[in-house]
Amino acid sequence: MTTLTFVHGDITRQAVDAVVNAANSSLLGGGGVDGAIHRAGGPEILSACRDLRASHYGKGLPTGRAVATTAGRLPARWVIHTVGPVWSATEDRSELHASCYRESLRVADELGARTVAFPAISTGIYGWPIQDAARIAVETARTTDTTVEEVRFVLFDEAAYAAFTAQAH
Repeated sequence: MTTLTFVHGDITRQAVDAVVNAANSSLLGGGGVDGAIHRAGGPEILSACRDLRASHYGKGLPTGRAVATTAGRLPARWVIHTVGPVWSATEDRSELHASCYRESLRVADELGARTVAFPAISTGIYGWPIQDAARIAVETARTTDTTVEEVRFVLFDEAAYAAFTAQAH
């Protein structure tokens, strides 16, 4: 049984087996969570991402997929990079959004990770409404068959923390 926990804090400071990065498809860093993970983790993460681009993901990581690298200087063993969808008012992309969580848990299982910290994927510059993002994230974490023992949602601001904890009941 997977335990869901909710933390108001900084994902780059979580001592877990794997931290999930809300990456962009280039895997080469960016803003928001992605930039913070690359800055805190150091050049080892970028180097591993460049290796992935040179081998398997020449055109970038597709939306909804996930791949792991070293965590560099983070207090975690791995970073699982996933590319969330950009929110659309005219197209339902919720399955791609849920896929980010499922695929990240699948990669965590392959790694043998028991504790995984997730951010609120796609809620920054990608514009996903926080209430809906929280619903999808928590529901997907609850229903995905995984050997991960703890899924920790690490929420950077009060609004996200409130939206996610409201889904806990």
